[in-house]
Amino acid sequence: MAEETKTPAPGEAQAAQAGQAQAPQFTVDAAGLVSTYTNWYRVTGTPEELVIDFGLNPQMGQAPTEPIKLSSRLVMNFYTAKRLLNALQFAVQRHESFFGVVEVDVQKRVRGFPQTGIRPMGQ
Repeated sequence: MAEETKTPAPGEAQAAQAGQAQAPQFTVDAAGLVSTYTNWYRVTGTPEELVIDFGLNPQMGQAPTEPIKLSSRLVMNFYTAKRLLNALQFAVQRHESFFGVVEVDVQKRVRGFPQTGIRPMGQ
C-alpha cells in the first residue's frame, strides 16, 4: 500500500515552523519554592561542576566589614550553566531594550543618571 504524501499549505508550513521555534511548555510544582533576595555572589567550581553561592551584603560596599550571610548554593554542570548564561543574557537584553542600559559600575550610578537627568538625593 502506498503512503500518501501531503504538501502543506503555505499557512500550515509557517505554523509548523513557528511551533518548532516556540519553547516547550513544562509543568512545574512551586509548592516548596522559597524566594530569597541576593546582592552578592561567588562563583567557584571544579572541572565538572560550577558552584554559585548567593548571599546578602548588608553594607553594599566593595570590602564589607561584616561577614556576608550566604543563603543559597547552586551546583550545576557546565552544560546547564551555559544554558543559564544564555537565558540570563536574553532576559537582560530584553530588559535593557525596554528600560535602557543597566549600569553595573556603582560609581557611575552614584554620580547620576545622565540618560534621565536624575541626581542622587542631596545634590
